[in-house]
Amino acid sequence: MEQFLGPAGSPERPAVRYIEVRPARTRYDIYLRTLEDVGHETFVDLVEFPPLDADDEAEEFGRLVGTREDPLGALAAAEDVTRAERGRWVNAGVIQDEYRDYVTAGRPTHSSPDGHPWPPPPPMG
Repeated sequence: MEQFLGPAGSPERPAVRYIEVRPARTRYDIYLRTLEDVGHETFVDLVEFPPLDADDEAEEFGRLVGTREDPLGALAAAEDVTRAERGRWVNAGVIQDEYRDYVTAGRPTHSSPDGHPWPPPPPMG
């Protein structure tokens, strides 16, 4: 499951964020990805975007922000970490469509194209 979390970075170095819950052998891993916003309407494959912090090796495949034993617990933990919304999770791969909608809408800074406010970035530290 994935959720597009909207813009990140700065005007000089735009970025986007999304959260992902991935099944592992006996648990579910929660990854937060912050990527350079290098896409356009015909290039929306977020997994191909470079990490915002290219010097941080952990950012290459996302920053592991938690693990849980069950899928619902993983979703709840991801929502706690990022303020993601329960009703906005999508299946893997659908996030590309959400990014395309974001780009087509002119990269809105305060809310998603359908009017939901973007969750704020998690506190640093």
